Order: sequence, then C-alpha cells, then structure tokens
Amino acid sequence: MSPNYNKNKIILVTIFITSLGLFFSQSCVSATGSLTCNGKTDDTASFQKAWAAACAAGSPLVVPVGMTCLVGEITLEGPCGKGFALQVNGVITAPPHGSSLWTGSLQWFNIKGVEGFTLSGTGGFDGNGATGWYTASGTKPTAVRFYGSTDVTVTGIQIKNSPQAHLKFNGCTGVTVSNIKITSPGDSPNTDGIHLQNTKTVTITGTTIACGDDCVSIQTGCSGVDISKLTCGPGHGVSIGGLGKGGTQACVSNIKVSDSTFTDTLTGGRIKTWQGGSGSVSGVSFTNIKCVGVETPIMIDQFYCDGGGCKNQTAAVDVTDVTFQGFTGTYTKQGMELACSGTVPCAEVKLSAISLTASGTKAGPPLCADVYGTAAGTISPPISGCLKAGTVAKKNANSCT
Repeated sequence: MSPNYNKNKIILVTIFITSLGLFFSQSCVSATGSLTCNGKTDDTASFQKAWAAACAAGSPLVVPVGMTCLVGEITLEGPCGKGFALQVNGVITAPPHGSSLWTGSLQWFNIKGVEGFTLSGTGGFDGNGATGWYTASGTKPTAVRFYGSTDVTVTGIQIKNSPQAHLKFNGCTGVTVSNIKITSPGDSPNTDGIHLQNTKTVTITGTTIACGDDCVSIQTGCSGVDISKLTCGPGHGVSIGGLGKGGTQACVSNIKVSDSTFTDTLTGGRIKTWQGGSGSVSGVSFTNIKCVGVETPIMIDQFYCDGGGCKNQTAAVDVTDVTFQGFTGTYTKQGMELACSGTVPCAEVKLSAISLTASGTKAGPPLCADVYGTAAGTISPPISGCLKAGTVAKKNANSCT
C-alpha cells in the first residue's frame, strides 16, 4: 500500500472530523441557541440571549416541539449572519394583561433590522389578548412586528389572540407571507390580522385569518402588494386605509387581491379615506372573490369616520384606477357601496362579472355617488345610472410621485 494513500486518508479523516465538529457546534445553537424556557416564569432574558448567539453564528434558532416560552416585551435585532432564521415548533406566549412584564410598549415580539430572514414552524405565538380585550382601555400591543427589514418570509406558523394586530410590517421591503393561520374571536377589538405600513413588494398567499378587524390592513406608503388564496372571516375584509386622517397625505398603489373567500365579514374589498386628506390610491384590483354572508362585499368610502362627528371637508385622497371583477356569493346589507367625494370623485372604477345575491331580510339596494367608470357583463345587484362617463382630473396624485 502506498504511503501517500495512508497520508491522504489521514488528511480526509481529519477534514471530516473537523467539519463534523463545526456541524455539531452549529447544531447546538440551532437546536436551542442556549434557549431554556419553562413557560411559567419570565423567559425573556433567555430568549434574548439565544437570539443573540444564533444571530451572531448565522444559525437557525429553534423553539422545539413541546417547549413553551413566556416572553415579555422584547426587541430582537439584526443584522445577523447568513443562515440565521427563527423556527417556532413550540409556543411563544405573551404574559397576561396587567403583568409586570408589560411596560407600555406598542409591540410585543418586535423584530428589527433583519435581512433575508425566515420565521417558520409548526407552532406559533399566543398573544394572550383575552385578558385585556374587554376590560383594559388604551392602545394595546401588536403581537409580532417586523420593522425596517428586507427580504422577510413568514410561513407555516400560527398567531392567535393578539392584544391588538397580529402580524405587522412597517418600513419593510420584500415580504412573503404564506400558509399561516391567524385566529382571534370576531368580537375581539382592533385585532387586525396582517397590517402593512410603509412596506413595498409584498406577497400574501394561502393564508387563513379570523379576527375582530381587518383581515389585511394596507396603510400609507404601501405598493406592490399581491394577496391571493386568502380565507378571511370573521373580520372586516381586506381594507386599504383609513387614509388621510387629520389632513395627512396618503400614498398607496398597485394592490392586487385575487382568488379569495370572505365569510361573515363586514366587507370583502374596501377602500376607506377620511375627508380632508391628500395623496392618492391607484392601481387596485379585487378579482375572483367569493363572498358568503358578507355585509357589503364591494366598498369605496371617501367619508370614513370611525368615531362619528366628523365635519364635512372638500379635500380628499384621490381614488383612481380601481377594479372589482368576478365577485360571487351573498351579501346581507348592500351588494356595493361606492360613496365618493363630490369635489374629488372616484375615477376609472371598473366593474365586471358581479353576481351577488341578497341574503336575509335586511339587505338593501346598492349605494353609489360621484363615481366615474365603466361596467361590463353581468352586474348584480344592478347599478343603473351609477357610473358616470368621462374623465376626472387627478387633484392629488402628483403629490405621491
């Protein structure tokens, strides 16, 4: 046998053992990242430490099946090493309302400044919201929030019973949400499913949301949002807005919602703006939407006022280039409500293939005012004389370019 053969064999074995050592070293961080939780006492510090270790190593941090972590308000920051991710196969739970672990933050599980990050798993987050929904006053925290992050994927997990919004993205670019489940009771206040603000290039698909507010809420600064195969209900539907509150500028563009089902919701597709605002909403489409017992499946409301007592104002957010196509199913209040401003009317509104049937004894006729656009194919309930012909000057659109 050649001496070189033995020498090469020794080198290969050495390389293998070294590589194996590195693998197990990373796997230890991957398994728990020094994470120890008992789910009964405060696990916040342990979770923060485990995040820091896995983040620095560029290894996944895993909450294993059977582990429950009781975590108070926490901010987990990047940037992290390539390969870092959070996999939640167990449960991360929030403390009850009134606990000393709540210090008044508007976020519970706050992830900041990550890039190329994935949150996944077969477990999820329990916001313990029922302990404060009906008794506590004031603004309550969002369950899971991403801020200032890029190329974020959230997949597979469950988020339930948030004190307020369940999953929020603020100031993010490149977001993918797929096959997650969000649940809270239909009467839980202000519990949006997914909330987007100042966030661009978003895909939401294959997701089920039951909540007490908007299944998806799209606020100012959002563009390039594509929502498909959403199952929504109970909840308030998919809402763009409210925009322009307090005379503020709002800019939203290129929003698509398709192939989705709404059951026992307040609306299906909705745009809502406050009087007195500025800016624009444009390039919006809702297509192939199934409605089951939805109050008002199609809605544009330029007179939104959630607290009542709002004074009339002539300024408004421009609403233009909006398509509602392929709506089927039943409604319980109005098939559609298109309530637009007399001074800043809605423009380029396109309706086609609308087949909605009244359900129950309280359903009334559609509402339509100051809308310019076209209708094609079957439109039911009928809206004869609703859509005005012609073009409308965009008063605020240029302010968003």
